[in-house]
This record gives sequence, C-alpha cells and structure tokens, in this order.
Amino acid sequence: MSKNDNNCGRIERILKVHNMQQTLAQFEEHREIVKIKASKLAKKHPRCLADGNELLRFHGTTVECSLGMNGSSSLCTSDKCSVCRILRHGFSTKKEINGGVGVFTTSTSGRAFESVEVYDDYPFLRKALIVCRVIAGRVHRPLENIHEMAGQAGFDSLAGKVGVYSNIEELYLLNPRALLPCFVVICKL
Repeated sequence: MSKNDNNCGRIERILKVHNMQQTLAQFEEHREIVKIKASKLAKKHPRCLADGNELLRFHGTTVECSLGMNGSSSLCTSDKCSVCRILRHGFSTKKEINGGVGVFTTSTSGRAFESVEVYDDYPFLRKALIVCRVIAGRVHRPLENIHEMAGQAGFDSLAGKVGVYSNIEELYLLNPRALLPCFVVICKL
C-alpha cells in the first residue's frame, strides 16, 4: 500500500456547485448565530459582527466518479467518492476524520492538495479540491495540542497553522454548516 504523493499538476475540470436552498439557508443561519454570539462578547470582533468573519478556503478531498464529464451533473453514491458525499450530505466532523477536530481547510490550493492521501489500492480515486465560503467566526490561535482546544466553548474555528504575517494557513471549522461549497476542481490522473 504505497501512497501516491503527486500534486495536482493539471486540472481536468472545474465545476460550479449549485447548492440547494436548504443548504444556503443553513449556512446563513449559522452566520447569524455567529454574529449574535459575537455581539454578546465584551471584546467586539468587527469581522464577526459584520459577516461572521467569512473567508474563502480550500478543502482537499477525493473523487471516484466521472462527475462533470460529458455534461453529467449527477452525484454518485459511492462511499469512496468524497466529493459526491460532501455535495449530497454536507461536510463531516466525525471522529475518524482529522481526529474529530473539525473540517480541515487551507488558505492555498497547494496545501489542500498536499493534505489529500490517495492510495494505489484505489486506482480510480483522484484528488479534488472544493473551494468554499466559510464562516470562521471567532478563531482560536494554535496551541501545542489542538485536540484539547476542540472542546472549549466560545470559538467557531481553530487555527492549525499560522504563517508569516498572521495568515491562517490551516483552519479547522468546528461546525460543518460553516462551509458552503462553491467550486469543485478535479485533477487529471
């Protein structure tokens, strides 16, 4: 079982996501909750009050099907096709994914692609990238043990890695409703 480490050198296709009205409503409801929580804090966070601290982030994952090929927009039902599972059911913060910390996102597409592991056991699995709008809300800066912070109240996301100039390179969203998929980028094999 060897890991296929190649990055996405060539893009096969880019798809625009048309979210269901219910998904959009849940995203906007989450934004309002974050704004209300921020308004009750002693220390005001202007970005949280204005728009919930909305950011554009990248989420690396895998795709197995031929989504978008020949004009097909049908989502498959394969358990191995993470793109279709996410678009159908939303993001997951299950314990087996990222240790249950939250939904992992990055500030760059390169880092998102690096985070995806594709094994030779599944020859039809390809790397994909989901470009998302996210409601970051109050962000807790990184600590030694990010898993300890996941249970603390008052924060909407956790910074996993902060780059030079305080740019948050890695961000874990604690609520899966904080992410709204906008585009899917699928790499060539």
